[in-house]
Amino acid sequence: MDPAERDGDSRKPNKPKYSKFSQQELPACKPVLTPKIVVTVFLLIAFLFIPIGVVTLNASREVVELVKRYDISCVHMDDKIAFIQNSKIDKTCNITLQVPRYMKSPILVYYQIGNFYQNHRRYVRSRNDKQLRYKNVHLGKECEPEGHAAGGAPIVPCGLVAWSLFNDTFTVKLNGETIEVNKKDIAWKSDKKHKFGNDIYPSNFQKGRLIGGAKLNESIPLSEQEDLIVWMRTAAFPTFRKIYGRIEKEIMAKDNITVVIQNNYNTYSFGGSKAVVLSTASWIGGRNNFIGIAYLTIGGLCLFLAFGFTVLYMVKPSETRKVRRSL
Repeated sequence: MDPAERDGDSRKPNKPKYSKFSQQELPACKPVLTPKIVVTVFLLIAFLFIPIGVVTLNASREVVELVKRYDISCVHMDDKIAFIQNSKIDKTCNITLQVPRYMKSPILVYYQIGNFYQNHRRYVRSRNDKQLRYKNVHLGKECEPEGHAAGGAPIVPCGLVAWSLFNDTFTVKLNGETIEVNKKDIAWKSDKKHKFGNDIYPSNFQKGRLIGGAKLNESIPLSEQEDLIVWMRTAAFPTFRKIYGRIEKEIMAKDNITVVIQNNYNTYSFGGSKAVVLSTASWIGGRNNFIGIAYLTIGGLCLFLAFGFTVLYMVKPSETRKVRRSL
């Protein structure tokens, strides 16, 4: 006798209850990929992607973009680090740009920095997001070495990200006449509303032994310090652009633009580069040919495959087609 029966144990068998789900007998779609279906799918993808690629590529090429690197031309000394660290030297620099085509308003002004790894783990973590939003936040070691001032008072905003805030300034002249660069509403509304408090003010910022970048007005709350908000959204790549402001004026072809630069930001210590960028925008944003080229490449590849499969189907018919002919 079985020991389970002898002891009066009526255990249930391990066999699961029958169902079509457990036995994988549910009805399923099993398409038969005949040559006609494959060719039709490739043609549909091609006819969809190629027009999208043409439209996006044309929109990207309509964007007028002027880029001028200035970190080398704005230093007239061999020792560039000594030049940028000497506060007594006048660092005013002028660069000239000629407009090749009509630039529609608004014209976006960017600064571009190269070889700056904002995505470095230690750099990205050197901040306290709660401190940017709330008062009386206890600081740990996340903001070191820019967490506390000499007397032990907390630095607001703390950390290396805020400490290294970009501090070059641009003054734009069109045909010799100074035009306004609007620096309002350049930051994301979500950042201003949810990440930076309207009752948090800078304190003890850039008052340490080593000065990093720009200083902040202590009478303006962090939610209105838009240069800081833009800078605090760290970039994913070592070469990046961040918006500086907007020119709300149309610029005609062959006009001369002079940018008066205060070359204060130190990129020479780490071999970085700096450039000023003036660009219009289209419905897809700034100039980016990659999206259009990608759509055209995929659409063209699908069109080529559809043509290839059609030729192959005509030259070497499948067994199914031979059976149908015999019938």
